[in-house]
Amino acid sequence: MQPFTSHTGLVAPLDRVDVDTDQIIPKQFLKSISRTGFEAGLFFDWRLRPDGSPVQDFVLNKPEYQGASVLISGRNFGSGSSREHAPWALQQYGFRAVIAPSFGDIFRNNCYQNGLLPVAIPERLVRQLLDRAEREPGYQVTIDLEHQTVSDAADTLSTFEIDPAVKHRLLNGLDDIGLTLQHLGDIETFEQRRPAILPVTV
Repeated sequence: MQPFTSHTGLVAPLDRVDVDTDQIIPKQFLKSISRTGFEAGLFFDWRLRPDGSPVQDFVLNKPEYQGASVLISGRNFGSGSSREHAPWALQQYGFRAVIAPSFGDIFRNNCYQNGLLPVAIPERLVRQLLDRAEREPGYQVTIDLEHQTVSDAADTLSTFEIDPAVKHRLLNGLDDIGLTLQHLGDIETFEQRRPAILPVTV
């Protein structure tokens, strides 16, 4: 998993509440057993018309937001089904973080497992960021995980909370397997002491 320490990126404002995982990555894109290529399905029904042509006024289709790596949206982002493909699609499209007032619990945890940082800050500040990103194309923010701050070129805008254990994992790029492998020496010692007739755990 790619570590997340600090990231500065162009902001894309998705001014909607209750954005669910079915819209982030629709069901027809869940057939692949590979963890690649999901960016094509990101917000598919909002980005594209039935004939495949782009919806011109959708934020990710606007030229001024091409290359955005920070998505800002309304409350309850990532509600809906538990599909892990949602953070995969956001990451593969180029996003490193999502800022919103609140997140669906399963979506938030799936983000943590994949190195995509969900940042919850007060709704009034999200509103300010959405308005500024719409007024000022090219607007960037910096998300500093170590210091738990969101800032722009002028000022620190907000702090945010995160579980210390999750923070450690993200800073060091550790998914569940990575955490387990930190104890590889203990695992190998344990296995050497077990009767040979029993199954191994590595």
